[in-house]
Amino acid sequence: MAKITYIQHDGDQQTVEVKNGLSVMEGAIRNNVPGIDADCGGACACATCHVYVDADWLQEAGKASAMEESMLDFAENVEPNSRLSCQIRVSDALDGLVVRLPESQH
Repeated sequence: MAKITYIQHDGDQQTVEVKNGLSVMEGAIRNNVPGIDADCGGACACATCHVYVDADWLQEAGKASAMEESMLDFAENVEPNSRLSCQIRVSDALDGLVVRLPESQH
């Protein structure tokens, strides 16, 4: 299990424990973290679970697949550290992960 901190655009933050094997998006949905819509349910088909991975965690979070990069074209305000949270699998290595949420998912 890993503790993940979700930071809203306004600075509010919520730290939750997420089971290994779930995605960062599933952790947010199961813990009622606002700001991640996940319209497609985690199928990498909508870009409404866009997050910014803190710089210290970029390597541990892994690199976006070609499919994920393609879907990020539909997200607003994409940055080099943008990821779709449905594509980041939680493991012990991500204990302490910090992700920031964009102002809007649409």
